[in-house]
Amino acid sequence: MSDAVTTPAVRVEPVSAPYPAELQAVFDRLMPPGVAPLALFTTLARVPRVWDRFRAGNLLDRGPVSLRHREIVIDRTCARCGCAYEWGIHAAFFAERAGLTPEQLRASVDGRADDATWTPDERLLIRLVDELHDSAQISDSLWQALAAAFSLEQILELIALVGFYHTVAFFANGLRLPAEPFAVEPPRA
Repeated sequence: MSDAVTTPAVRVEPVSAPYPAELQAVFDRLMPPGVAPLALFTTLARVPRVWDRFRAGNLLDRGPVSLRHREIVIDRTCARCGCAYEWGIHAAFFAERAGLTPEQLRASVDGRADDATWTPDERLLIRLVDELHDSAQISDSLWQALAAAFSLEQILELIALVGFYHTVAFFANGLRLPAEPFAVEPPRA
């Protein structure tokens, strides 16, 4: 995904278990039973103000966008940001549930919006991520196509997802978080 960072040293040590009861309760709500809290979560929890703000904007609830569309946007955003950490988590936990094929996961990393693996609506999602990532803008032609395919509520959710997962990528890449043990490794181009 990215060869910009070659030093694997973690920059900030995560909080260690046993966690304070309030923090453990949050982890229990966020993580599936039997899965340890993510390094991203335990690292951000070192600074409660940042952790609280991060959780407040996380968009982890059921929103107006299907799981499949969410995951396409998240996977593409993480891939464009070179964030193997978060891409690998989402590929491991959500790809199968979202019905993403190995070909589509690969295309989320190194494909293009016009790849045949995507439906017309999914191509719009890839274009949205790419335009926002490349220019922080949405062209008029893309906006018109999005408005014809999605509600305003969905479009705003999609834009928020792209922005939030840029933040996730900045944290994961900036902190040099190691891959989670269960994570899927991104395909090599």
